[in-house]
Amino acid sequence: MKESVKGFLRNARQAVVVTTVLMLLCGLLFPALLTGLSSLLFPHQANGSLIEADGKPVAAQNVGQEFVQDYFLWGRPSAYHYNVYVENEDGTQTYRDGSAFPGVGSGSANLAPSNPQLAQRVQADIEAFLEKNPQVSRQDIPTDLLTASGSGLDPHISPASAELQVPRIAKASGLSQETVREMIQENTQGKLLGVFGADTVNVVGVNIAIAQEMGLIGSRS
Repeated sequence: MKESVKGFLRNARQAVVVTTVLMLLCGLLFPALLTGLSSLLFPHQANGSLIEADGKPVAAQNVGQEFVQDYFLWGRPSAYHYNVYVENEDGTQTYRDGSAFPGVGSGSANLAPSNPQLAQRVQADIEAFLEKNPQVSRQDIPTDLLTASGSGLDPHISPASAELQVPRIAKASGLSQETVREMIQENTQGKLLGVFGADTVNVVGVNIAIAQEMGLIGSRS
């Protein structure tokens, strides 16, 4: 009996020691090491890739925002409206379209192609886009302007989707189409290693450049 008790205590002690050591290594030292190295080697990325104007953060390079003004480049649909909400007089929070704001989140609606809600949402987006971009025909609207990303926070669209919006942006902003195209080109990223993925345009970067050119915000840092 005594031997069995001693064996149990010995095994229990070993289990506790191993668990404690692994917890310290994997839960504290390893994350602290990675955090320290990333802050040292990649300080901008480690701090969220924030973009500042007038010394204040206005965006994150890799997180989209909901832009609805005619003089801005529009991004992809988002079930979470890129977490942009308004404070109402009664203290409630809603998205810009009036629907309830459930809190900060990410993801998609996960609606099946056969779901009528998806068809209605896509149809509404098509009509809204055509109304503001009359030079575009229905069949010319790229797929990425009608489909949401998995996170609902994707800041990128295709170069084709950006090009279709140039006339509207130029007319609403007072900038020339050439200037708008230059801003788009400056915020276009090519394929990874020239092979993987596709060319993408960072909507946030383009709109910050537009806002600066229009005098809506100060210089970017």
